[in-house]
Amino acid sequence: MSETIERHAFGAEVGRLLDLVVHALYSDREIFLRELVANAADAMDRRRFEALTSAASALPADAKVRIAPDKAARTLTVSDAGIGMAKEDLAQNLGTIARSGTRAFSQTLESANAEDRPSLIGQFGVGFYSAFMVADRVTVTSRRAGSDEAWTWASEGQGSYTLEKAERAEPGTDIVLHLKEDADEYLEPYRLDHLVRKWADFITVPVAIVREGKDEAANQGSALWRKPKSEVTEEQYAEFYRSVGMNFDKPWATLHWRAEGQLEFSALLFVPGMKPFQALDNDRQSKVRLHVRRMFITDEAELLPAWLRFVQGVVDTEDLPLNVSREMLQSTPALARIRRAVTGRVVSELTSRAKKGEDYETFWENFGPVLKEGIYEDHERRGEIAPLLRFRSSAVEGWTSLPDYVSRMKDGQEAIYYLVADDAEALKSSAQLEGFRARGLEVLLLSDHVDAFWPEQLGTFEEKPLRSITQGGLDLSKFAPEGGEAEAVEGIDAFVAAVKAALGAEVSDVRVTDRLVDSAVVLSAGTGGPDLQMQRLMRRAGRGGAAQPVLEINPRHPLIRALAGAPESDLPASAGTLLDLARIQDGDSPRDPAAFARTVAAALAAARGA
Repeated sequence: MSETIERHAFGAEVGRLLDLVVHALYSDREIFLRELVANAADAMDRRRFEALTSAASALPADAKVRIAPDKAARTLTVSDAGIGMAKEDLAQNLGTIARSGTRAFSQTLESANAEDRPSLIGQFGVGFYSAFMVADRVTVTSRRAGSDEAWTWASEGQGSYTLEKAERAEPGTDIVLHLKEDADEYLEPYRLDHLVRKWADFITVPVAIVREGKDEAANQGSALWRKPKSEVTEEQYAEFYRSVGMNFDKPWATLHWRAEGQLEFSALLFVPGMKPFQALDNDRQSKVRLHVRRMFITDEAELLPAWLRFVQGVVDTEDLPLNVSREMLQSTPALARIRRAVTGRVVSELTSRAKKGEDYETFWENFGPVLKEGIYEDHERRGEIAPLLRFRSSAVEGWTSLPDYVSRMKDGQEAIYYLVADDAEALKSSAQLEGFRARGLEVLLLSDHVDAFWPEQLGTFEEKPLRSITQGGLDLSKFAPEGGEAEAVEGIDAFVAAVKAALGAEVSDVRVTDRLVDSAVVLSAGTGGPDLQMQRLMRRAGRGGAAQPVLEINPRHPLIRALAGAPESDLPASAGTLLDLARIQDGDSPRDPAAFARTVAAALAAARGA
């Protein structure tokens, strides 16, 4: 070994600590490039800051982070024109695990002007060692700005490192990774370009990748969300929207703002103008990207709740505590405040656009079912979400809202009526609506997959309870039907009792109803229990406990009159047919489709013979 080479032990129990960094601290090997680029950017920002008081630290005009793969030598070199490190810096910053030069330097900046203070990324002093995830040997050659002397630090990550004098023409640092056999992908320029654009696309320091001997720019270097809105064009917004979400449409809404004060962050969010190709139900997590000082950290920070997961974009903050690997967030009050602020801003934008009209129906048709989930999941914001909901109605064309419904309620009407079913078109002709239409009572028609769940959670709107019209116990007697009541058949009570006895446990009750006009029968749920749609969902999911429905009979219908006067021997078959008819009207299958088909065929044949 040359006499100029000094061998040192790391300033920690490095055997175990390096093994922890390499195998446990980071979940993805590619993180190493983000860490090295972040360190290089910090070094250049630090040199720029020191140049304010020392001309010797002036940063070259063409300074950049340079990433150079060498397939022949199987090395990857990351170079910068930053502040560099002297021999003592190399020993202290790289020879002592978890001693961050960036962190130590940042502690000296507390008295600096905010405009001059550099935005430093490194905090923990372990990011550099992520290089050993892909390299079995790492050398660092560095020259401190203001010094003519350069030194090389080298280690195989086994518990020791060497220091020896070196040559470097300019201040800065070269990190050379001697890649492992299974790390060939990091010798490919296209792969390196992808990683830079993923993790460091918007840091202010230029990053270049050497491809066929030429430096090619790899990052945008300008964070659009950090600019004032007045300096951003619609074309720039549209281009960024397409890049951040891989979209091809125009955003329906663009939200760009900066929060200042106790909590500071910048945000640029978009509500898409069309549904994504991938169903939003496949992944219920928000994918808004979190950046810390322009460096991408994660898109799994859940900065927005699941019911706003259609929103895309970026939130960037200066000071958010991360865990040591910078891959995951610590659960802190600051993060909770950011989430609350971002959610509030999105809801405020939706509220404003809903009031103005501004093509709100387009938004609703794209993302309405997702927004409804907020009623079910977010108790705190139910009152804000409810006026944003839109519905089809039995009384008006197009979409309507809860405030509009309330404004049209009849005198004496105490509840907001709604009907839930799987098929939106079938709802319009449902037998359940007959009595309400006859009395001029409006019913909201709900057919989204979440509609069986949220109305009960909302409970009331403007002090009016929401009531499913399939639930038993609805009293419409105070509202006279248009055209008056038809005369009921005599002896109907005995007929109802006989039908109930014939059906037995297949129904929970049989009773007459005043909410049918053209139909003979209809199903309803028992008083106080889940409505029919919820009962269907429970049965489909194989969950027991769903009560049997109530069969309601229209005593004024010709079929009921005829059956009531028929021989008692026909009653069991007639009772089963009535139940099957009611089931079909509500979109269910007959209890025994084949038997029902035979019954209908026989009835048609008998009618034709008559």
